Amino acid sequence: MTMTTHEPSTGTATRPDIASRLLVPGFWATVSIVVIWLAVLFDGIFGDNMTWTDSSSQVTVMPSVVVVALFAMIATGSIAKRVFGRKDN
Repeated sequence: MTMTTHEPSTGTATRPDIASRLLVPGFWATVSIVVIWLAVLFDGIFGDNMTWTDSSSQVTVMPSVVVVALFAMIATGSIAKRVFGRKDN
């Protein structure tokens, strides 16, 4: 008579659970980039202007979204390079 032994299954589940999908760094990088640009959007809609007056009483006016968008571009580039950049190992 032949006897077979059953070993415990060591394979992974066919469908990963929600926790393993949320722990992917690319997900959080994407979320942070979206939030950064939403902040730029809301500053563009609801933000105020920045005004400067020099010694000759000349007033310079610039929307605040210009400065926020500049820093958003820098942050987006940094996050994208860090998380989505190529890894040459």
